[in-house]
Formats: sequence, structure tokens, C-alpha cells
Amino acid sequence: MFPHPQARLVVAGDQEGLRGDELVSAVSRTADSLVRLRPGPLFCGMRNDLASVLRYLAAFQLGRPVALLDPDLSAGALTELAARFRPAAMFGFAHSADGSPAARGDAPPPHPDLAVLLATSGSTGNPKLVRLSRTAVLSNAVAIATALAIGPGEVAPTSLPLYYSYGLSVLNSHLVAGATVMLTDAGLLERSFWTHLDAHRCTSLAAVPYQYEMLRRLRFDPAQHPALATLTQAGGRLRPELVTEFAAGAERFYVMYGQTEATARITVLPPDRLADKPGSVGRAIPGGRLTVHDGEIVYHGPNVMMGYAETAADLALGDTLGGTLRTGDLGHLDDESFLHVTGRVKRIAKVFGVRVNLDDVERALRDHGPVAATSGDDRVTVWAEGLDAAGRTMLARRLGAELRLHWSGFDVRAVDRLPLLATGKIDYSALEAST
Repeated sequence: MFPHPQARLVVAGDQEGLRGDELVSAVSRTADSLVRLRPGPLFCGMRNDLASVLRYLAAFQLGRPVALLDPDLSAGALTELAARFRPAAMFGFAHSADGSPAARGDAPPPHPDLAVLLATSGSTGNPKLVRLSRTAVLSNAVAIATALAIGPGEVAPTSLPLYYSYGLSVLNSHLVAGATVMLTDAGLLERSFWTHLDAHRCTSLAAVPYQYEMLRRLRFDPAQHPALATLTQAGGRLRPELVTEFAAGAERFYVMYGQTEATARITVLPPDRLADKPGSVGRAIPGGRLTVHDGEIVYHGPNVMMGYAETAADLALGDTLGGTLRTGDLGHLDDESFLHVTGRVKRIAKVFGVRVNLDDVERALRDHGPVAATSGDDRVTVWAEGLDAAGRTMLARRLGAELRLHWSGFDVRAVDRLPLLATGKIDYSALEAST
């Protein structure tokens, strides 16, 4: 049953929350307001608040596909999406779309298995949505709850956006396990987040690498939060020294790997294997399987998406992938089937005609702090926080020496802060636009 009868939603600062029959009734009331809408997908500006979560759960209960989107999408981006996907209704957006999406003509009814639509990244310009079935959403939630031993006593804050697959999977895995989710729009840099985390005795915290970088700068100490026992990390590669540092301060630290196209998480590295599997992201989640073909990681499991959608007509399609996802990531499996991710298939640039893996460039500078590498005109552009002219030259010469290329092939630029998507990942598109 989803949500589990013991599952609880609590708004930060409200000690009671909704559980059991109260939660069922709240979802049912929201469903009553949606059932009269014409057929078609719903667009939900998915905030970390009770109204958004109840709307999501109501749509799931009704079998209506719902697109969980950035609530702060610009009017232009929202209009463009509405023109292509013809939503039956739109809720919770800061800006209104131009025109009426309900009057844009008929489209084939969405496939009955379709449950959730997510953007492939936080970019407002991304043209594709990921089509996730009810089976994919529920199977991934159960697998994560099993792998992380989530039970009714666990309490998780919404430390990530709920329109981001990692943040949504935290919500789903706790609701399916009968646990509690504390809803807050506050970020990790806001004092109120930590006040409410302690007041509600949150037992876990999910974060992406950039958030862990921020926590380190803040000298975050898990011991200052007595109920906080579990830290989880996904959304990119966390520097090994930070894995070691945070694992030492927490009772349990889980490293994970996933993709929106697999609903969320694909692998989990349990805390007791951190020491002997450095750099690994773990084994496949329960019910999943990993293979590697020509260096590319391939995942097989019930949580693989049905396929992409670019228009409303695509929402009528059934499963086009058959449970197999070519991830676009490079990596290898060791003799115990632990996965090691080494880069992206398309993260390749050319410097003076020589192929350079941009992930290798970032790894070479990982001790410097937050950096990003993008492809330039026969050069690699490296973006680094807080560098003067001498520091830029030093990094360029260091890269040249390590990669055995002339240092002039690396254009190192200083930024105050790397631009981030709402998910906390580096916004490479914004950097490339600045090149």
C-alpha cells in the first residue's frame, strides 16, 4: 500500500502532522478536486510543502500522470512545455503560462501505466521528460527502503527538491516504509532547517556533493544533532576525502549512484564496505542488475523508465526500453559486482587534436575544491572558485603536466561560485553559455 498506513507527513514546526486515516482522508479530498478535470497529464510546481505532496499522492491514487516540475519555471519555459504536453491543469507555479493549455487541442490519452513525469535535469531548456510507470516508482521506493533499512521509526527532512528524482525517492521510500517525512522549503544554509531537524528528531539527511562541500565549509558536525544517524549521498561523485570525513562523523554513511531514467537510485554502497571499496558506488539495488558493454554501464531492473517524451503524443506510448537502461556513464564492475563509475560517454573534449575526458580533468583538480570542466574551441575551459591570475596559471600548468599536454590548452577561469541547478548539480549549460 502506498503510502503505508503508518507513514506520516509533518510540516516543519507542526508536531502533529498527518498519519493513517488522517493522511488517507487528506489525499482523498485532494483527489476529489482532481477527478473532475479533463483527461491528460497534470503539471505540478512541486514545492517541498504539504499541498504539493498531497497533490502528487492524489494523482498517483487516481492513476493520473503528473509532471513534477520546478515551481519557479519562467513563464516562457512553462508556456513552451504546456504547448508540447497539453496538461489538463497546472498547479503551484510562481509564474503563469501564456494562453490556456486546456484549449490546445486533443491528444491521445496517456498510457494507463504512466504515473510520473520528471525532467532529465533541472535545466529549464531541456526538451525531454522521463516517463515513469507506477511499477517503476513503487519498485524503486521498496528497493531503497530495503537497502537503507528504512523503518517506521525513521524521520527524513526534505533537504532536496521534490521535483528532483533523488529528493522524490527520499519521499517515496519513507512513505512506502511507514516512516516520517518532514516537509521544509528551508535550505541547508538556513538556521531554521537545523532547528526543525532537531525539533522533529530527524534521523537521516540526504545530500548531493555540492551540499557536502558546503557542510564542510560550515564545519558541520553530526554529533551536534543527537537523533541524526544516517547520511546518504548521490547526485554525482563526492571527493574521497569528504566521504572519509563524513563517514567518520556519522553512524551510517551511504554512497549511492542513480539516474532519473531509473526512477532514482541504482546502486548502494553500505557503510561497512566504505573502507575496502574506496571509489565504488556499490552494488545494484534489490531487484536490479548491472552489466558493462564497451565500457558503458547498463542497468537492468523494474525501475527503468518507459522512455522519453517530447510531446503529448509520446505520453500514450508503452514501455519502449523493456527494463534495460544504457546509462551513458563509463565504468567497470569488480570481482564482487561493485560498480566503479569513471566518467560520462559524452564528456569528451579535444585539446590540440587529443581526446581528453572532462571528468579526468575535474578529478585531477579535486584537491583544489569545487571545479568544473567544459569543452572549448580546441581547448578545455576549467572553472574554479576563488582564484587569482597566478592561481589560474598554476592550475593550467598543473593540468598540462598531469595530462601530458601543453598547458595553453587549458583555459582556467575564476568564478565566485559555480552555477548550480536546483538539484545541487553543476549547471554545465550555464558555464558553456559563458564561454
